[in-house]
Amino acid sequence: MSFEKVKSHKSFEGETAFCLHSSSVTKTDMKFSYFKPKTDKIENIIIWLSGLTCTEENFITKAGAQLHLANTNTMIVCPDTSPRGLDLPGEHDSYDFGSGAGFYLNATTEGYKDHYNMYDYIVTELIPMLKDEFKPENFSITGHSMGGHGALVIGLRNPDLFKAISAFSPIVNPTAVAWGEKALTGYLGDDREAWKAYDACELVKSGKRHVKKILIEQGLADEFFEGQLKTKNFEDACTDNNQDLQVNYREGYDHSYYFIASFIGDHIKHLIS
Repeated sequence: MSFEKVKSHKSFEGETAFCLHSSSVTKTDMKFSYFKPKTDKIENIIIWLSGLTCTEENFITKAGAQLHLANTNTMIVCPDTSPRGLDLPGEHDSYDFGSGAGFYLNATTEGYKDHYNMYDYIVTELIPMLKDEFKPENFSITGHSMGGHGALVIGLRNPDLFKAISAFSPIVNPTAVAWGEKALTGYLGDDREAWKAYDACELVKSGKRHVKKILIEQGLADEFFEGQLKTKNFEDACTDNNQDLQVNYREGYDHSYYFIASFIGDHIKHLIS
């Protein structure tokens, strides 16, 4: 499978590009962006998963990752957050379900099961396509909010595929918060046992592990910290089940890309070291 490069910009002597391809997993066209430094050999690819309402453009435009990757052999790839171009029932009614809110799972409910398979899209389609094109030695995964949830879930379920995992402001326990309950019901139905496959806390409790310490960044002025993110629940799960974890609580930082840009360099170091 190949992709089309729709536009490209020279950036820090490398390339920031925006791409399009036809997906057999989502049965739609899918978009992703990337930054590739000026190098003869790509050793690492970081997968960045964005949050609710985002597209393939938000991170690559706002986070300032190019500066930190410019003199490395690491590129970063940012897929869109859901399939596009569909008109499924309820798909466009709210910001936290449907378009822009794929939650990085494989849907099983009517209509959505045919297209909203973002878990398989990342693991079985995007990564093999990148491997064929750029031939990296390693992949790592990270993300923000809904994308932080995706990074933790996909990373914990595929520990041999990813060298390292990190997250910014992740939804760590979606089975226990309103964002997650809405999305999981809509995509997976009412069987709460099925939801646990896409909950980082539940995965760690069930024995899923990553050999490397997981890094989480969380702002203490984040408006969603207490109600939706539940960082402490993941800390407790990791402590109780021997998963090495570092959570950096940052005084005064919120849920925005200003927060991400402030610490993305630390996460890049973690993901490629």
